[in-house]
Amino acid sequence: MTNMARKIRLILKLRKSITDTSVLSAIERVPREAFVPQTFHDQAYEDTALPIGCGQTISQPLVVASMTQELRVNDRHKVLEIGTGSGYQTAILAKLCRRVYSIERHRPLLEIAEKRLSNLGIRNITCKAADGMKGWIEQAPFDRIIVTAAAGEMPPQVLLDQMSVDGIMIIPMGRDKSSQFIVRITRTKDGYRTEQLMPVRFVPLLPDIARIGSIPVREETEDPFVFQSPFAFQS
Repeated sequence: MTNMARKIRLILKLRKSITDTSVLSAIERVPREAFVPQTFHDQAYEDTALPIGCGQTISQPLVVASMTQELRVNDRHKVLEIGTGSGYQTAILAKLCRRVYSIERHRPLLEIAEKRLSNLGIRNITCKAADGMKGWIEQAPFDRIIVTAAAGEMPPQVLLDQMSVDGIMIIPMGRDKSSQFIVRITRTKDGYRTEQLMPVRFVPLLPDIARIGSIPVREETEDPFVFQSPFAFQS
């Protein structure tokens, strides 16, 4: 089966859960194989997470699509992404919003992601290697914030402070991988409203910049988590 046939099969599968046609269009236009190591190109359009090095993964397409849909982003929004990773989620967001500001704590991953995004001609993105838990105060406030690593029981207050009124944050939260959920936080003029969405498993949200060379970029062999159960969004 060709990658094009695999992509069509994936889009048809996502349509069963994802109703936002702009999100589906963005996923269709971004070549996922460009964001995974060569070894995994034949699995690029499987609905599974894949290793990208530094102990990180490119998320399962259903999770990417679901988080993006629940972010409710449009072409007027300025978006902060915590965790550039492979750059795949960044590219999806760039197709939907005015500009993406993306932070990655692993410099080797960031350098590779920036090259991939540049090769694809995606220009409405600004990235930096930094502590994502501190946000990007120079560019705040943000209309939307998406975090691709799991906080504990509370999101970082700094990120909450950098949301605009009526802004939305999508963030995995939970004490451990067995109790993680995607949470949508909406900032109102009176405070914050929180909604629990779907179960997931993400790597933990960590402070500071990872030491260069401490965890090399390599093709890992461990089995990544795959979310396959039905889920329901809560109002």
